Amino acid sequence: MLLPALYNIAEICSKKGVRHVVISAGSRSAPLTIAFARHPDIETKIVPDERSAAFIAMGMAQSLRQTVALVCTSGSASLNYAPAIAEAYFQEIPLLILTADRPPEWIDQQDGQTIRQQNVYGKHVKASFELPVDYNHPDALWHTNRIINEAINLTQHEQHQPVHVNIPIREPFYPEQDEEIVFDKDVRIIEQIRTIKTPAQVDWQHLMEIEEKCEKQLIVVGQTPMNPVLLHTLPQIERKGIFRIPIVADLIGNAYPFGKTISHHDLILMKNDEKLKKALQPDLLITIGKSVLSKALKQFLRSYPPRYHWHIQEYGQVPDTYKHLTHILPISSEKGLEYYLSYTRKKIQKDDYFALWLEEEKKAEKFLKKFFDKEHAFNEFWAVSEVMKQLPEKSILHLANSMPVRYANYLSLKPEKNIEVFCNRGTSGIDGCNSTALGSALVSKQLVTLITGDMAFFYDRNAFWHNHLPANLRIVVVNNFGGGIFRLLPDSGKLPELEKYFETEQHNTAKSLAKEYKMDYLLATDAQSLGQCLQEFFAPSKKPKILEIETKNHDNYDFFQLFKQSWLNKEKQ
Repeated sequence: MLLPALYNIAEICSKKGVRHVVISAGSRSAPLTIAFARHPDIETKIVPDERSAAFIAMGMAQSLRQTVALVCTSGSASLNYAPAIAEAYFQEIPLLILTADRPPEWIDQQDGQTIRQQNVYGKHVKASFELPVDYNHPDALWHTNRIINEAINLTQHEQHQPVHVNIPIREPFYPEQDEEIVFDKDVRIIEQIRTIKTPAQVDWQHLMEIEEKCEKQLIVVGQTPMNPVLLHTLPQIERKGIFRIPIVADLIGNAYPFGKTISHHDLILMKNDEKLKKALQPDLLITIGKSVLSKALKQFLRSYPPRYHWHIQEYGQVPDTYKHLTHILPISSEKGLEYYLSYTRKKIQKDDYFALWLEEEKKAEKFLKKFFDKEHAFNEFWAVSEVMKQLPEKSILHLANSMPVRYANYLSLKPEKNIEVFCNRGTSGIDGCNSTALGSALVSKQLVTLITGDMAFFYDRNAFWHNHLPANLRIVVVNNFGGGIFRLLPDSGKLPELEKYFETEQHNTAKSLAKEYKMDYLLATDAQSLGQCLQEFFAPSKKPKILEIETKNHDNYDFFQLFKQSWLNKEKQ
């Protein structure tokens, strides 16, 4: 008979709103697997590869904004969760990690599938717990109930981050034939009441005394999910005749639907123009959100620092990304900007500062349109621009790390697209990009598109090794047959070891993988075939689709250099 304390974990999860559980098969974890599988209010997905399973769960939790649980067996299975857990930790995505384990007396005794699992994720989880090994005493049952409640509460309260519960389990693992599992409908639930930090907790009078001294003010939006409240607030900041402040945001900041953000700062700040950068240097920098993708923006704000830097963040450790942080505002970004507007002076900011940013943005937009409308040798940057033009409105876009997210950030999206953009920029690795997008598609009604490179795509090929492939998934594989980013980086691009040790040339295509997993496959090798493929690619289908775009690294390099030089030469004229 399975222990009620174990299968009541499923009941507690259900009562606390955990509706999705991703499971990797194993014997030691069988009691947990069976409990979740038989619970009527929980939906399970079976993904054999634990690394893919964890990224899939992360993609689901990221899209749902809800806790998703993971279940695996003992031993190295738990270690395979680590990359996704680290990514979820830095992106603040809620995961409940349930790892089965040997009883403590068998650790370090050369028993099978046994490692040291207590605190195995170190500082990359919000908290780590260990359940009792035996449940004979009532206090052990009370302890177990308390831990599971607390673990779920922690994933959902303040910063939403992963929490680990390690669960030693003794044999027998499996129920008797025809044994009924009954969940305790009266199981104790401990509710965590959400606390909302009020604007009164911020000393606005002190901040406004500073603000009065700062004529040049700049807002930078870091990575953040699409936020309707924030998008409602941004027009008030820009509105002509009241208070015009330039708002700079990467594509992954999801502020572009506002329509008046500075989205092409990578180009603007590429110029080696000290006079321009001095003019763009803010007196007051206000930042919200997480990491910034643009290296040019980070270098600019470090080299031309503001007199004051306010970071708005309700909870947690605050980074000093630009090395000149002066004030931390412990409040939500929406409330922080709203109250900043209500307290700040009601007059137009030094308008030439706003106008200068806007003028540079318009120059960049005009250049991009003219440059990409010209005829060029077929290459990946141009191809990505064509894909982004064709993305359906109100869909979801995932971008793999390496060049896809950088190309997309140069290009940005039209405001009317209203597409939410995601990228694994917590740790910025190429592992798990397929799995994260697939997890998003599993819980989304919208079309989900992933733009990825060949190295990231093949690295995470086990993302498809299960029986849950969603028909609303579209994958664009930009295949240059190696790590093309290293040719484009100034430091590695001229090394004699470039091709063998950095690009790591490979000869695989996605065609056989698409056939293996019964996905529709399209291939583009030139501009004409790409145009034809895109007409079919985004059409509704009963299967996921892969569009492979084959390019040559030398053409990609030549085009990227031409792109940069054309922009810089234009600005010199």
